[in-house]
Amino acid sequence: MRSLQDALYNWLTIKVVVDARPDDQAALDTVQLFESILRDDYQVEVVDISKDDMMYYVTYTQAGEKKSTRFPIELIDVMLNQINEHPERYRNFPI
Repeated sequence: MRSLQDALYNWLTIKVVVDARPDDQAALDTVQLFESILRDDYQVEVVDISKDDMMYYVTYTQAGEKKSTRFPIELIDVMLNQINEHPERYRNFPI
């Protein structure tokens, strides 16, 4: 990952998919990969995710310091929207 912001963005994008498709093993594996990147490369633990009409808000700790960032909903939900619009392209392969 080039930056913490990129890692958080990628993690949140796939986390939204996992929340909508909890039996999607590929999505689960991918969210775990990004969680390990956040933990191991950036010493980040996500504390909270919230959402309003326009943004996702991520609160996390890094090196004991509480921080937050935000992402526009349309950027984060793009993968889930693609899956929902074209389910034939994104078959779910649970274990």
